[in-house]
Amino acid sequence: MMKINIGIPEEERSAISESLKKLLADTYTLYQKTHSYHWNVTGPMFQTLHILFMTQYTELWNAIDPIAERIRSLGYYAPMGGWEFAKYSSITEDKEVPKAHDMIKHLVEGNEAVIRTARAAYAPAEKGNDQATLDLLTQRLDIHEKTAWMLRSLLED
Repeated sequence: MMKINIGIPEEERSAISESLKKLLADTYTLYQKTHSYHWNVTGPMFQTLHILFMTQYTELWNAIDPIAERIRSLGYYAPMGGWEFAKYSSITEDKEVPKAHDMIKHLVEGNEAVIRTARAAYAPAEKGNDQATLDLLTQRLDIHEKTAWMLRSLLED
């Protein structure tokens, strides 16, 4: 493989890549959770939540590829399967289908987990002077903070 010379030393590229693997795993796990909630939601808010969850899982699906491609641009391989996502993700999977209200709570928690993971990725990206990753992180933070706020709003009486 040809040596990578993009102005970010290998040690920094490795650290950035590791933080992005965590972000990718959290994003992918949250995508799967949101999509399964879309399929399985029931109750009086069915239609609203079914559509909301579809909007959210579609956005997450579209975020996965740019994160993985950023890892590849830095010269590293993206995680390849469920076992590797489980190794990196801070989001737990559900063992059973929760009630609609709990689905919303779990998605707030999931989005907040992604926010924390994205924030943790700032330090290595800043150290490596990696503006492309910093831009990606800023975009993800904006989306997940807004999503968490909207979901929390559904929980208010």
